[in-house]
Amino acid sequence: MDTQHPSAPSRARSRDAGNGHPNRGGLVHDNSRHTSRFTVIGNHLAQHADLSLLAIGLGTHIQSLPPGAHIAIKSLAARFPEGATRIAAALRELERHGYLRRVRERVPGGRIITRTISCNQPGAPRGQEREHRARTAPAPARRKALPAVPVPVTSALLQPATDLLAGLRRHDSRLLLSTDDTSHLAPGAAAWLERDITPAALRAALTEGLPEGPLHRPAALLAHRLTALLPPPPPFSPPAPQPAVRHPLQNCGGCDRGFRAPEPGLCRDCRESSAGSGLVRWGP
Repeated sequence: MDTQHPSAPSRARSRDAGNGHPNRGGLVHDNSRHTSRFTVIGNHLAQHADLSLLAIGLGTHIQSLPPGAHIAIKSLAARFPEGATRIAAALRELERHGYLRRVRERVPGGRIITRTISCNQPGAPRGQEREHRARTAPAPARRKALPAVPVPVTSALLQPATDLLAGLRRHDSRLLLSTDDTSHLAPGAAAWLERDITPAALRAALTEGLPEGPLHRPAALLAHRLTALLPPPPPFSPPAPQPAVRHPLQNCGGCDRGFRAPEPGLCRDCRESSAGSGLVRWGP
């Protein structure tokens, strides 16, 4: 125990101080600095006014033990000569003044155990207890990654695909998806839409024939359907021929006969006749 700040009313000086009172009785400290195997004990315990000397000594011993040490009454009685009855009474003193706490915890497997917590400073925040619970608490189950989904050629249909996935819960409440799940599935749904699959047909492929009962991983089920049921691209269709240009009706400037042309002028017969005679008539 390394007591660096004693709180006794008058501070005793070392016998080597040189200016003390060697002829006056009382305690003299002959201290050496600890560098290993020491425990800091608060004077609130070492000089406690209401604890018995056995309780103070037992509390000091408990605080010096490493985590996980056994401090059951039988273990302590086997270590010290005071006996189980006196040790049990000292433990109750320490518990009554806040130096010990007993808590019941459920461990993996369902068994309930009683854990003893040593408090080196009663009334202070219970940081070490929270740290202990954090270390011993079972780790949260890791979220399994979703299966990969098809990738669309372009991103033009990502927003309609996202809207369709977000609306699936209106058709089946079990298909309520998180934002992350929707973002993961949206490219797969867009790949369906760009293959000329209507939104109604895609919705039916995702919602019809689902298993009975709760769906534990609805996003994984949808990812599987988007991949396994992906239809092939539509068959190639050559582009439709451009419709023939239909010019407006014009009146021939030579014979006044109607014909179709982009601009007013001569009909074909008048142009051929004029070309054969060497004469060209313009206008009516």
